[in-house]
Amino acid sequence: MAGKLSTILGAQWGDEGKGKLVDILSEKYDIVARATGGANAGHSVYVGDQKFVFHLLPSGILHENTVCVIGNGLVLHIPTMFEEFEDVEAKGISIKNRIKISDRVALLFEYHKIIDGAQEDSKGGKKVGTTRRGIGPAYSDKINRRGLRLCDLKNWETFVEKYNANLAWHQKVYGFEYDSVSELKYLQEKREELLGMMTDAAFYLNSALESGKNVLLEGANAALLDIDHGTYPYVTSSSPTIGGVFTGTGMNPKYLAENIGIVKAYMTRVGSGPFPTELLDSTGEQIRTAGNEFGSTTGRPRRCGWFDVPLTKYSIMINGFNSLNLTKLDILDELDEIKIAVNYKLDGKVLASFPALLEDLEKVEVEWETLPGWKSSLKDLNTWDQLPENAKKYVLRLEELLGCPIKYIGIGQRRDQLIVR
Repeated sequence: MAGKLSTILGAQWGDEGKGKLVDILSEKYDIVARATGGANAGHSVYVGDQKFVFHLLPSGILHENTVCVIGNGLVLHIPTMFEEFEDVEAKGISIKNRIKISDRVALLFEYHKIIDGAQEDSKGGKKVGTTRRGIGPAYSDKINRRGLRLCDLKNWETFVEKYNANLAWHQKVYGFEYDSVSELKYLQEKREELLGMMTDAAFYLNSALESGKNVLLEGANAALLDIDHGTYPYVTSSSPTIGGVFTGTGMNPKYLAENIGIVKAYMTRVGSGPFPTELLDSTGEQIRTAGNEFGSTTGRPRRCGWFDVPLTKYSIMINGFNSLNLTKLDILDELDEIKIAVNYKLDGKVLASFPALLEDLEKVEVEWETLPGWKSSLKDLNTWDQLPENAKKYVLRLEELLGCPIKYIGIGQRRDQLIVR
């Protein structure tokens, strides 16, 4: 009997709290995989009094019987990965024989970060708001067919030739000095260890599923940051929606059994771009402070706003979620009232779909519903029945408006602070 594939994907602008559910569910899976993005992702997991922040490693690494796979759809910054190895092992978790990296994964070098910064700085007041981790330039190299992949390390002399040619091209375009000797020395030192983790990940994952093993796919970034379906150009450089799961790992869609979307009980985003429900007042600041809304990767303060139904319904449509995890409901504990954006109107007409043109999104008029708050702490509750009536009403109204069941409800950052309906 074949195994099952389950996915956990961000359904808004990222930072929805995907890492916690991945961590909780991972112990039920044989393999946890990543499909897209790079070290621009940041997943925080709390185990007791320890905090783990992952940028490249799947959060499933915390369960010692789980194998973690870095898929072909990522851009891999090798030093960051080894730093994460060291951090996890320093906290008592063995990673030996538990990491497999796709032989087709694209490599991200330090000079990609320089290029990322130069591109952002050149935009003046119209910055995208990237993490400056080199993600876009590394993906650009991949799409332009001049990037290097992990499998290129098999032949060191050819790897060096390709590396130098790529670096020279970028230096000619951007005009920067660069210490290639140090980087190549580091890569040569890590080469045998990397080749030992390298595998045909698509073959490995499909063979595992066919043999009855279960795979959990951990998403990075989120639907509205998708290069095709997001609020372009204020997006990431990959496809963090359901299509990216399959292109970024090579897994066969026939194994997909459960597709979970992660939605925050309010909205946040980082960087630039339209934000129809943004709160630029004391309520927004209260949510930011209570929710510790500062980026795991950059530390940047996140922009905060009310829950956006039109945006989230669009994400549900694109991804085909069959259940949702509503996170951080407890952050709304102290609010007297809570608003929900139920429709967008443009030129007096309700929009049937999410607008592609950002000028339209900037001009939409939001139709609101207002619900009473519950004014009590949720953090020590364990079941749906224990929730205050107004908290239940909020969850049920979101579920009704979204047309998708809310199966998981997060009421705190710890593993045990999760209600399953």
